[in-house]
Amino acid sequence: MSVSIRLSRGGAKKRPYYKIVVANSTAPRDGKYLEQVGTYNPILAKDDENRVRLIEDRVRYWLSVGGQPTDRVARLLDKAGIKERAATNNPKQAEPGKKAKERAEDRATKLREAEEAAAEAAAAAAAAAAAPAEEAPAAEATEEAGSESTEA
Repeated sequence: MSVSIRLSRGGAKKRPYYKIVVANSTAPRDGKYLEQVGTYNPILAKDDENRVRLIEDRVRYWLSVGGQPTDRVARLLDKAGIKERAATNNPKQAEPGKKAKERAEDRATKLREAEEAAAEAAAAAAAAAAAPAEEAPAAEATEEAGSESTEA
């Protein structure tokens, strides 16, 4: 029989409260356990002394006879200074999944196409605006010449 040191959930909906228990590893999460060795209240502030309460000598005993803490309990024990936990390194932690990458690529191509279309439209509008502007100074010059001849 392997023994695990894990959390057993209690409390109301959206108000969790956990017992830190020693249980048979095949027992259900909130089922029968061998011994309660502490409590964990995640609702309290991180610096509150009542957030994690452990019966240290019992935890050390269960660790000495082969009790395996779950990852969350191992973190709590490391913070309490009872058992060292090796830091984990997950380099792909913040990397999005395949589907998210595909959606991002699709979004980028659509955005690029929209920018190209906008640039083409702006270039066409600029070309259309430039053509009448070139004709306008010539028309003004002929009008000025005509008005000078009538004045004299």
